Amino acid sequence: MPSPSFRPFFRIAICAPARPINPDDAAAVSALAAEMPGTELVFHPQCFAQAGHFAGADALRLSALLECANDPAFDAVWFARGGYGSNRIAAAAIAGLGEAARTKAYLGYSDTGYLLAALYRARIGQSVHAPMPGDIRREGGAEAVRRSLRWLAGDRSGAEASGDGHPRAAFNLTTLAMLCGTPLMPDLTGHVVLVEEVSEHLYAVDRLLFHITAHLRGVAGLRLGRISEVPENDVPFGADAEAIARDWCARSGIPFLGRADIGHDIDNKIVAFGLEAPPANH
Repeated sequence: MPSPSFRPFFRIAICAPARPINPDDAAAVSALAAEMPGTELVFHPQCFAQAGHFAGADALRLSALLECANDPAFDAVWFARGGYGSNRIAAAAIAGLGEAARTKAYLGYSDTGYLLAALYRARIGQSVHAPMPGDIRREGGAEAVRRSLRWLAGDRSGAEASGDGHPRAAFNLTTLAMLCGTPLMPDLTGHVVLVEEVSEHLYAVDRLLFHITAHLRGVAGLRLGRISEVPENDVPFGADAEAIARDWCARSGIPFLGRADIGHDIDNKIVAFGLEAPPANH
């Protein structure tokens, strides 16, 4: 599924489909954007709302996303942070998107992969696995945020480098497992699928790969990103993450293509879904 042709982006709307960020985070990210002439960030006020775990109730998060995506004044929508909650509004978001939403890029990862998947399935805009404003909280996170800002300005130096001519898609492993079998799941036939995970036991990684490899028949291959912050189990699992991925790929007949430079960390690289169009000239 080739991606549309996009020019560099300069006016970027930020909303929070899952968890909120705080005004200090927004100010720090805006300061980084100020280093790039012509780039304007607009944080929707909903980014700072809170209703229990979420950045506002489902209706508020949905409304903010639709406002940002359907506004022709914006060139891109950048999801503020992951956490949990994007799946709860994804189907309604797709139903509510208009023509202006089709010309935008949508950036995020982790839980916002539900939205990236749904958008890709619906062929709306360009879904992009990329660092989010919330990454500013990580030690050294400014560089991760700059990576996405540069990509939006047309600089592809932060792209994940394992592309081989196949269309690609990148997901958090748990997010992808939850997508499988739902109306949000895109057809990934012929794609190279990149996956990463954080804070899961190795037995859980094994269970997740069991599930996704049963649903990814017809893909061109799987690449394994970083499996980080693995909790220590009471009994060693007996295989590392790569061995687990190789095993389930072999059982399922999916080519295991090696590692990918993505993860829940400041080195997380950018993966445009599909076949990314060549960067536009300034």
